[in-house]
Amino acid sequence: MTAPQQSPPGGPSRVAPRLQLLGISKRYPSVVANDRVDLTVLPGEIHAVLGENGAGKSTLMKMIYGVTRPDAGEIVWEGRQVHIPSPAAARKLGIGMVFQHFALFETLTVAENIALALDDKVAPKALAPRIRAVSAQYGLPLDPERRVHSMSVGERQRVEIVRCLLQSPRLLIMDEPTSVLTPDAVQKLFVSLRQLAAEGVSILYISHKLDEIQALCDKATILRAGRVSGTATPRTQTAHALAELMIGGDMPTCTLTPREPGEVRLALDRLSVKSVDPFGTSLREINLTVRAGEIVGLAGVSGNGQQELLRAISGERPIASPTTIRLLGHNAGRLNAAARRRLGLGFVPEERLGRGAVPDLSLAENALLTGYLAPASGMLRRGLIQGAAVTAIAARVIERFKVKCGGTRAAATSLSGGNLQKFIVGREIGLAPRVMVLAQPTWGVDIGAAMLIRQAIIDLRDQGVAVLVISEEVDELFMMCDRIAVLAQGRLSQAVPVADVTVNQIGMWMSGDFGATAATVQGEDHVTA
Repeated sequence: MTAPQQSPPGGPSRVAPRLQLLGISKRYPSVVANDRVDLTVLPGEIHAVLGENGAGKSTLMKMIYGVTRPDAGEIVWEGRQVHIPSPAAARKLGIGMVFQHFALFETLTVAENIALALDDKVAPKALAPRIRAVSAQYGLPLDPERRVHSMSVGERQRVEIVRCLLQSPRLLIMDEPTSVLTPDAVQKLFVSLRQLAAEGVSILYISHKLDEIQALCDKATILRAGRVSGTATPRTQTAHALAELMIGGDMPTCTLTPREPGEVRLALDRLSVKSVDPFGTSLREINLTVRAGEIVGLAGVSGNGQQELLRAISGERPIASPTTIRLLGHNAGRLNAAARRRLGLGFVPEERLGRGAVPDLSLAENALLTGYLAPASGMLRRGLIQGAAVTAIAARVIERFKVKCGGTRAAATSLSGGNLQKFIVGREIGLAPRVMVLAQPTWGVDIGAAMLIRQAIIDLRDQGVAVLVISEEVDELFMMCDRIAVLAQGRLSQAVPVADVTVNQIGMWMSGDFGATAATVQGEDHVTA
């Protein structure tokens, strides 16, 4: 690490900048990503970059890291103008970046992935002790021998962060680093980031979680439509004020009104699934019902059986017993994913690229991937693809969910993470499912878009759809769910009305101690051990 920089109380000031961006612009054929952006970052400063999805934040960070080259403007690093032609050149300067979309080889181990990213050649076995030490130091536990394909999204995020920290950067760029971390892991990470800042490391921090920005950052630069629209000191602003600076108007809200649920549309009866992954979590005796016209939320720390549960419900991994899963009155345990979709199941996986969308296919083609299974979509007629119908449906999703893109022919990989998430959620909602299952529905999405997605999910519930939401955002579940349960160590608590439980109680259940607070929930035994 660099030598500590002395800063006056209240944050670093009156020191030479570590990084300056002067008039940085980047244009693509269908969009201006950045337009004459100025930005200054000081040593020891934690500097937030705020903006809606598609505002140009990630593009700007990629130019600093050498992934993309600016069309105009200057980058000044520690007092001298530099050109950064590649990530290797950025790392040589002392710049590290944690990406929102993971750059990991799934068939390799954690140690092998990290070894590939280091400029100094180190054997994975020799690197393993350093990985264990750094991951433990920063509260991000990792097994260096574990293969990435077996890891949840939250665990993969840890790999990206630890890989970057091992390079001892002088400027650390973090693009949505906590989007799939637990609240406890986030707090531990913040302690580490403050320690790094005290040692003189500069941090550029992108997050849509405004409470994090307020708690962590010294300064914020706000981007809107690729331009700097203002700056702020987060600690002196409310989250509401920061949100309005981002979107340039009033904050959207979502409304959940009480209603009586209807018939059971999804039922899990003593569902037990042995994980095929030695590092996975087997499911034990899972019982759950989701009724028409209600939203049931599942909270839990990543890696506690969420992947296994989602694959069992979606049909990606059929179950031996047909009666273990009942979907819309049918014994669905042995049905594959396509058969369940034809019954009326909609599904949003936690991984956007790969499982939610094929990166190189257009948005219209990605709409077809799941839409052709819905008879009402009109995408197929006598086995033939109806191109006009496919394009029209993709266009409706783009318009309704305000997806910033180059049109229906834009490749999925060309979208920002939040815009791709909006498209995937909108695609599934547009298919008029009777049962909807969503995993991390607002991961990496700005606050305005998150409210849009949440309200769309609530609207589904009000139309009589049975909705199951799996999220690590406990506040989100309390905002939009009728009932909430917790998945811990492959076991599921009983689902209880949101009004009858507190965030702290849910937090205790997330540790696996279901009985610890059960008696305090309205004086009833809502939760069974």
